Amino acid sequence: MMNRRYQYIAVLSALALAGCAVAPAPMSLEEQQATLAADHQAMFGQQVPLAGPVTLQEAMSRALKYNLDYRVKMMEEAMAQRQLDLSSLDMLPKLALAAGYTQRSNDNASSSQNVATGSQSLVPSISTQRHDATGDLNLSWNVLDFGVSYYSAKQQSDRLLILQQRQRKVAQQLVQQVREAWWQAVGAQQLEGRIDTLLHQANLALDDARQVEKQKLRSPLEALNYRRQLLDVVRQMTLLRTSLTQAKPRLAALMNVPPGQDFQVAVPSDMPVPVLDVPLDKMEDMALLNRPELNEARYNERISALETRKAIAKLLPGIEFSVGQHYDSNAFLVNNHWSDAGLRISWNLLNLFSAGTITREAHAQLDVARAQRMALNMAVLTQVHVAYLDWRGRTDEFALEKELNDVDQRIYEQNRNATASGAQGRLPAILADANAVFSSLRLYQSYGDLQNAYGQMGASLGLDPGPDGTLTVASGGERP
Repeated sequence: MMNRRYQYIAVLSALALAGCAVAPAPMSLEEQQATLAADHQAMFGQQVPLAGPVTLQEAMSRALKYNLDYRVKMMEEAMAQRQLDLSSLDMLPKLALAAGYTQRSNDNASSSQNVATGSQSLVPSISTQRHDATGDLNLSWNVLDFGVSYYSAKQQSDRLLILQQRQRKVAQQLVQQVREAWWQAVGAQQLEGRIDTLLHQANLALDDARQVEKQKLRSPLEALNYRRQLLDVVRQMTLLRTSLTQAKPRLAALMNVPPGQDFQVAVPSDMPVPVLDVPLDKMEDMALLNRPELNEARYNERISALETRKAIAKLLPGIEFSVGQHYDSNAFLVNNHWSDAGLRISWNLLNLFSAGTITREAHAQLDVARAQRMALNMAVLTQVHVAYLDWRGRTDEFALEKELNDVDQRIYEQNRNATASGAQGRLPAILADANAVFSSLRLYQSYGDLQNAYGQMGASLGLDPGPDGTLTVASGGERP
């Protein structure tokens, strides 16, 4: 009989283990396609389509609203808020509800034995039923746990503020990237048509040069040099055009525009030079107040200070209050319902020996956080000075490129007029046109670098981008 019981147990155990085994289940093609469709809808389905040429402010606004990386940072902040809500619940008392039911196959009978003689003193008797139901409702509150949970909740609130500062930093970097990509797109859009026209003219001149060489109307060396110059122009313009075609896809990715969608950027009518009218010493104060990295360091320092307090609180004795309401269906009990209350004090005496080590470790962590903040202060001040010098240098470079571009454009006009009047061949005009194209490109690049330097100056001061991309002050200071 026992062997058969063991066999049943073995069979049931084998069936249970087999049921717990999980085999790999690859996704089907239909499931993958359904996931792709849902992902595409989540990526692009909820955003407003483009309507007309995209301005710089609109590009920044769309990036802050639709960029997927920025969405992740916002979701991380929302998740930290939920974690803060959960940590706040740890400070509440513990309210436990328990219920149970037991059943025996026979009576829970017992007898007593005389300690002196060892003989049975009472006949076997029972004090519990075979069927018993119980219920308990207990409310307990530990003062030590409350204190530790309070400090943990304060730390979690500071971690939430740290995530907000990191979100600010991501927004500043995102706007900076949009500013750079937008000006690259402006230069590409302005020069694409002119490059195509130049390539067409150069290819026509190449066809004529091949005929001249074939008919031997010029010396072989002169004809080859002529073709060599034209081919060099075609090569440079082709490489330039390939490079410029990548500008709009980069901008589209930052704005979360579907890849391959054609759009235009709103080319400004002029290129005003941004002005910084804030003294350099005041910029230093603005940066020390507004930079998200420094605010994050301050919150980390506050977390370290709370860690010290929490470590000290854990060394104190714990005091726990409890009240409860109970029920037992046992018919042998005189009182099936009863209430109780209690007070319990516990203290791990070994903490007295480790108190010094624990507090020294907590204070050392606080000292490290302070030292890191001091080092970061120095780094921020250096970045402000470097950004300011870069902005001044970019301003001078743009002024030079603007004058040089004006000269190149006038040289191109003179060569084009001379070619049109028949005073010279097409090669000088084509070469002058190529130089003028490169000069225009350098002008747009120089202005883009100037705008980037201005944006970097704002980022070094900790200025936040508004919904339309304009820079605003986060916590004090003054906008440059």
